[in-house]
Amino acid sequence: MSTVIGTFVDIVTADGTADAYVSRPDDGRAHPGVLMYQDAFGVRPHLRAMADRLAASGYTVLVPNVFYRHGRTPVVELPEFIDMASRPDIVEKVVPLMEALTPELAERDAGAYLGWFGRSPLVTDGPVGITGYCMGARLALYTAGTHPDRVAAVAGFHGGDLASEAPDSPHLLAGRITAELYFAHADEDPSMSEEQVRRLEKALADAGVDHRCEVYEGAHHGYTQSDTAAYDPAAAERHWTELLALFGRVLR
Repeated sequence: MSTVIGTFVDIVTADGTADAYVSRPDDGRAHPGVLMYQDAFGVRPHLRAMADRLAASGYTVLVPNVFYRHGRTPVVELPEFIDMASRPDIVEKVVPLMEALTPELAERDAGAYLGWFGRSPLVTDGPVGITGYCMGARLALYTAGTHPDRVAAVAGFHGGDLASEAPDSPHLLAGRITAELYFAHADEDPSMSEEQVRRLEKALADAGVDHRCEVYEGAHHGYTQSDTAAYDPAAAERHWTELLALFGRVLR
């Protein structure tokens, strides 16, 4: 494991400027790029620590504030420990931000984030990897389908509504995906029903996408996020094992 350097950058998009966190090994060399998509709670100390852990394995990790249209980080002020059952006001604040980020806006933003990798001397040439959490898993799937030439590997954890009946559900992009995919669902997750799990699996299989989907038994939506009440240490470590194996196999 390498020691890492964390810095902040601004990325100009078609609609403004997205602030982002960048973590990379402290060795002066370029490394494969990884786009880390946030959950609904945004770019905060815990997510930056996750980026640092991933970067220590030899990657340049970009964590953009996908809610930048509503302000710079922190867009929503959060407690150190997030328990939505006792703080319903947090949900009331983040849901409108999530709903405002339409697939069309997400596609435009993804082009800007991927463009940053192409310009940065911190990143090696070639396709990038993506990891996404909760809503970030949806963004990862959208990005894989709308920018297939730039994305080689995608992992999504406790994602919601990945294969809904909505006309813009991300699973409908399966036919355009060329990346290798890994999705780990939580079995205690009302936002990703068994029906949606089956629908996603069928869409990827029918499209011939190289993929693996698993359900982590006993895990709840948000199981990777240690600053929330949903955190599950065993499931979180399993996520790290699978994530590093995927990126090590595809990106390195």
